[in-house]
Amino acid sequence: MEEKPKVSKAQQKATNKYISKAYDRINLTVPKGKKETIQAHADKQRESVNGFINKAIDEKMERDLKE
Repeated sequence: MEEKPKVSKAQQKATNKYISKAYDRINLTVPKGKKETIQAHADKQRESVNGFINKAIDEKMERDLKE
């Protein structure tokens, strides 16, 4: 199993500060078991769950605008 690099508390605080200024957060609730399905699919596509969900939203909005 691959070990994640350790991040200092100061680095994590700086990262969280940047994220809070640069991004909005959305709390997503899915039925039990679906999180694992989404994670597995995102892993197969070699992307993060966040990236996968953002791409799915963008694609859906683009399709809706074409209708």
